[in-house]
Amino acid sequence: MARSPRAASTPHADRALIEAVRTGLAAVADPVKAPQMQAYMKSAMPYLGVPSPVAKRVFTSAFAAHHLDTFEAWRDTLLTLWREATHREERYAALDLAARRAYAQYVTREALPVFEEFVVTGAWWDLVDETAPLVGDVLRNDRTWMTREMRAWSTDEVLWKRRVSIICQLRFKAATDLDLLYGCIEANLDDRDFFIRKAIGWALREYAKTDADEVLRYVVAHADRLSPLSKREALKHALKSGTLTALP
Repeated sequence: MARSPRAASTPHADRALIEAVRTGLAAVADPVKAPQMQAYMKSAMPYLGVPSPVAKRVFTSAFAAHHLDTFEAWRDTLLTLWREATHREERYAALDLAARRAYAQYVTREALPVFEEFVVTGAWWDLVDETAPLVGDVLRNDRTWMTREMRAWSTDEVLWKRRVSIICQLRFKAATDLDLLYGCIEANLDDRDFFIRKAIGWALREYAKTDADEVLRYVVAHADRLSPLSKREALKHALKSGTLTALP
């Protein structure tokens, strides 16, 4: 598969880091596992057949040897890894690099277009769900601006952006903005797509770990519009424990 000729749009990309990732992945590729991984993920892009723990070691080694000193270098390296990827593990490398603590200061509103590209062009749950916490980090640090952005994403024609608007606060616990969460959920209550309905239930289930009574109140209040899937996911822990014996 040919590489995409888009380097001109990412002049600050660290080519040595990118080559270290590619070389490292190629060295541990498993042609037997590759088609199995591709089939499991239902991916149009092929795999090299590198299990996640092994890939993580490759990424850690490559990133340690090639530190990125500016936002521009980090951004362009992410985009080049992503856009030129011929195998899915290279996109996993971009997501891993984006989430590295060493570059946390770059996860700002200026990085949102990068994450938006990951969501729109990734367009599948494995890539989108790894991008969502990065979007959440931008929200955590830039509440007012990002709240407007997430409300806009919640009604976007791209369902994966809508999914991210719903699940971007999964790690927020007591810091969850319920108005934003409920607003993004309610913008999608009539959507019949599995990934949207699953996201609604997932987001509510995670918040239930912080305030189970509030989630139960919300599900009961919206029982006529929430899908059975969303309700089961939202109340999973209560149903499992026996606290709740039936869906509202």
